[in-house]
Amino acid sequence: MALETERTTTGWAARDASGILSPYTYSLRNTGPEDVYVKVLCCGVCHSDIHQIKNDLGMSNYPMVPGHEVVGEVVEVGSTVTKFKVGDTVGVGVLVGCCRNCRPCKADIEQYCNKKIWSYNDVYTDGKPTQGGFAGAMVVDQKFVVKIPEGMAPEQAAPLLCAGLTVYSPLSHFGLTQRGLRGGILGIGGVGHMGVKIAKAMGHHVTVISSSEKKREEAMEHLGADEYVVSSDSSRMQEAADSLDYIIDTVPVFHPLEPYLSLLKLDGKLILMGVINTPLQFLTPVVMLGRKSITGSFIGSMKETEEMLEFCKEKGLSSMIEVVKMDYVNKALERLEKNDVRYRFVVDVAGSKLDQ
Repeated sequence: MALETERTTTGWAARDASGILSPYTYSLRNTGPEDVYVKVLCCGVCHSDIHQIKNDLGMSNYPMVPGHEVVGEVVEVGSTVTKFKVGDTVGVGVLVGCCRNCRPCKADIEQYCNKKIWSYNDVYTDGKPTQGGFAGAMVVDQKFVVKIPEGMAPEQAAPLLCAGLTVYSPLSHFGLTQRGLRGGILGIGGVGHMGVKIAKAMGHHVTVISSSEKKREEAMEHLGADEYVVSSDSSRMQEAADSLDYIIDTVPVFHPLEPYLSLLKLDGKLILMGVINTPLQFLTPVVMLGRKSITGSFIGSMKETEEMLEFCKEKGLSSMIEVVKMDYVNKALERLEKNDVRYRFVVDVAGSKLDQ
């Protein structure tokens, strides 16, 4: 039997901790029985992509093709794939594998599996490195592929796969979906702006908490927040004390927690979402005297991804994006680091020349 010629694709990879991306051609595995071969249409740019390409967490392997908010078109499916067919528009998020036997896997919350496989900067079961969505194509196990609802534009759907899911999952898990709750969103970036939109769509009263006045108009007029509080304005912070059921904290750099914990009501929850590599601090009475919780949540499950996409479709939610071509990606990453984007870059991969 003739051997199949090796299937390759070109992506944009970081070669070292400078995080500069440039074209890189590598091989993809052949489509196994459970695999879906996806031609990438577009891919969102997430703050954690910067952490990874610059080795901020000390665990980066190069060359590394980032990108985990991937929307593409199915080109080929394996012999036992039932959920997808050629031509479907699908999404691939942060994970591409899990052990399937541990407690989280059996409970369909595979994002908490200790043996989860990240969609890039990881090693797949075949021993080869995983590479992400800043590339022409990916081969992914069907369990980690999700259908994009009809009528949802690919570039709109991309940021939902991480930013949208990251907010939807804890609200759903902690029972914070009923109408009339009062929520706070700390930090208005890719995750924060989706936080405002999703919480509003659930019927919550939403307060945006920010370090400056800069985003007031944006938050109130464009995203539909109900209130806007600048964290350094102590009289406004005092007025808002004891008023929120939850706060989604999306700030990805060190910050004191006390000021925000004091805004929570009895039994309120501070839900941490920012990846920070330095310890955070708080004084215990702030938590004890209101039986408050500091908790965290990590992306969401495949099941929640499907629910969240349906929810966004039903409520007509979209992300605010700036679409760029791949040759602009280094500039986009630089701007993202300075928070200079409203609110998510999406790379038009299919419309880019990847090899130059």
